[in-house]
Amino acid sequence: MYTMKQTCQMVNMNYETLKFYCNQGLIPNVKRNKNNHRIFDDEDIDWIKGLICLKNCGMSIKEMQKYLKLCLNGNSTILERKLILNEKREELLEKINILNDAIEYINQKQIYYDNILDNMTNY
Repeated sequence: MYTMKQTCQMVNMNYETLKFYCNQGLIPNVKRNKNNHRIFDDEDIDWIKGLICLKNCGMSIKEMQKYLKLCLNGNSTILERKLILNEKREELLEKINILNDAIEYINQKQIYYDNILDNMTNY
């Protein structure tokens, strides 16, 4: 079992965020020690890492709460969860395309500026 502080270090999350996630019900069945402090096991750690990934995918707290509810409802919700994740995947792929276009623009500008600096092109 891990304390809040240990858990934060393990998942690279600040204390306030972990506490917020707990208070929002995003971590199911949070356990407490004899002093009523939250404690986490390896399954919780894996779940928190999953939450971090979902957040990085652009999921809102409400979307994560919905996803958690579906997970807790078992196998009958797997198709719906797959659809949610697929939608997020498509959104991420679109963002990758936008970023790749931006990088290509910067690359072309760098070449253009290098040519000006090397007196190969007039400004």
